[in-house]
Amino acid sequence: MLSRKHLLAALTLTLFGGVAQAADEVVVYSSRIDELIKPVFDAYTAKTGVKIKFITDKEAPLMQRIKAEGENATADLLLTVDAGNLWQAEQMGILKPIKSAVIDANIPKQYRASSGDWTGLSLRARTIAYSTERVKPEELSTYEALADKQWEGRLCLRTAKKVYNQSLTATLIETHGAEKTEAIIKGWVNNLSTDVFSDDTALLQAINAGQCDVGIVNTYYYGRLHKDNPQLPVKLFWPNQADRGVHVNLSGIGLTRYAPHPEAAVKLVEWMTGEEAQKMFAGINQEFPANPKVAPSEEVAAWGTFKADTIPVELAGKRQAEAIRLMDRAGWN
Repeated sequence: MLSRKHLLAALTLTLFGGVAQAADEVVVYSSRIDELIKPVFDAYTAKTGVKIKFITDKEAPLMQRIKAEGENATADLLLTVDAGNLWQAEQMGILKPIKSAVIDANIPKQYRASSGDWTGLSLRARTIAYSTERVKPEELSTYEALADKQWEGRLCLRTAKKVYNQSLTATLIETHGAEKTEAIIKGWVNNLSTDVFSDDTALLQAINAGQCDVGIVNTYYYGRLHKDNPQLPVKLFWPNQADRGVHVNLSGIGLTRYAPHPEAAVKLVEWMTGEEAQKMFAGINQEFPANPKVAPSEEVAAWGTFKADTIPVELAGKRQAEAIRLMDRAGWN
């Protein structure tokens, strides 16, 4: 029979062994497509031996799942797209601040939550796409100008139900105020050539097919189509270069409030914001690295350089509800 001393020693070893074993795995709830993140997680596992288990679903069910699990949490990290979604997770109380000098050094302040609850990992510009056959680039200037009479019956938009457009509208409100932004959005709606699209790929294909001449899209959707068809007669235009710059949003990650392996999870995020992972994470999906020390891939760099809006992306979340109400009033469905 074990003595009390030996029993305590054995129990201590078991407990510490359990902690060590637990730290060998990090669980990520992700709304990103599997093939976009698996190579990154595989690289981390090969480098550190830490296994990354990830569960993929849409952002809303994942956030509700984290909330329902509460203190019995399974997930260590929530990986999703758009500051609007990350803001929602923050407001739900399902995230907690990440304290890391490494992350703070790697990612600019405007791409992190002021609370520390999440950080950006990659950037995407939501910019203007145009037909090279029917539009001259010098005809384009700003997002606001797409409301002008010149573009009547020539504009395509994605549905207002998508968070990407809600975030763009939110930053317009931050810049212009609600009244002027509503006038701009009404102008866009009046200029539509067809019903709104469910996704940016369909919108770009509509420009290619001649259904419209211009539209607003996330850059990586263009990258995917252009990769498949380098002769695509559609190009990107960087608006508002004479004033605030191009609207930029992000994909990002947050530490769950009751993460089972918080230290291991933070180490993973630190690595994902570093140069090696940034090249992979951004390059695979043709996005821009959130770490400014890392250059974009050759394909992305070929689209040209631009001045980005400096509005902190978390404001897209703070003004999201206001933006949704405004878009509804303006008739953008």
